[in-house]
Amino acid sequence: MSAISGGVMDLVRDDLRGFAGYSSARRAGVSGSIWLNANESAWRNPADSTVGANRYPDPQPAALRERLAGLYGVRAAQVLIGRGSDEAIDLLVRALCRPGEDAVLVAPPVFGMYAVSARLQGARLVELPLRDGAGGFSLDLQAVADAAVSSGAKLVFLCSPANPTGQAIAPADLLALARRLAGRCLLVVDEAYGEYSDQPSVAGWIDEQPNLAVLRTLSKAHALAAARIGCLLAAPELVELLRNCQAPYPLPSPSVQLALAGLSDAALAQTRGRVLTVRAERERLRHELPSCPGVLRVYPSQGNYLLARFEDAGAAFARLLAAGVVVRDMRASPQLGDALRLSIGSPGENDALLAALQAGRAAA
Repeated sequence: MSAISGGVMDLVRDDLRGFAGYSSARRAGVSGSIWLNANESAWRNPADSTVGANRYPDPQPAALRERLAGLYGVRAAQVLIGRGSDEAIDLLVRALCRPGEDAVLVAPPVFGMYAVSARLQGARLVELPLRDGAGGFSLDLQAVADAAVSSGAKLVFLCSPANPTGQAIAPADLLALARRLAGRCLLVVDEAYGEYSDQPSVAGWIDEQPNLAVLRTLSKAHALAAARIGCLLAAPELVELLRNCQAPYPLPSPSVQLALAGLSDAALAQTRGRVLTVRAERERLRHELPSCPGVLRVYPSQGNYLLARFEDAGAAFARLLAAGVVVRDMRASPQLGDALRLSIGSPGENDALLAALQAGRAAA
């Protein structure tokens, strides 16, 4: 590991700063043609004709790491690949937060895994609620900075575009927040839905502001949710430390192969076209949903979803289910007791959503 001398590594738990983790057979840095160092089977499974699943996979495959680095505009040394974004969230909380002492700051209503990981680690959870205004939900970043400093938070998780509320934060504002928090905590910007947003990524600022980290995933725009491939973009020394905290073989070979194929130039061209379709459909639904019976408000969104409030969200949810349309019930979330989150589907699926909601007019 690189020498730890100030900067972002000062935020890591003292007892983990020299942690070397488990040295697996694939991290030994050796090569050969006869592999007898990992107690694997010398034969493939009878059903395996292509993958070679009898051998353990590379923990951080170089080809995929380079491809992701190019996709997100960073260096390969700044990329930690994991099992979706969830693994990176968990690793960050475990590596930076001492149970019962350190805090994690979140801005609800927001993606629930930040709070889940904090609870599992025994970290204090500091919540600074979003504000619901005429233009949609927003966050007071000065209040975030003040709350993070006063609570001694080690991690601030901000989702941009935010899930489920849809708003995005300007990169300049995020960079200013990271500067305010330098030396105190790590600002983690979750850009899971970044491909659908008008706002550019902040990943290019990591070198300048090493207490800034970014979460990305192939689960959304790249249509690889089942492959479970996500990554953390962060300072190389933090990536190296978290790799030592990660499970020995986090990336199944079939998932890696699928990810590489899904990030080919041809696949990326199709993905960009589909993103444009989703953005157009998102705006179509945002304008058509308010005419559906019982819809009170539809929030603007930078993601591939819309948050909507209903006169009777339970009845709307049941009516959609009866039509075979499954949406996300948000009623248990703070400030969202009358809301549903509607993912943007294909044009035909979106038509079915609208038709099911319009059916409420005939039933009324």
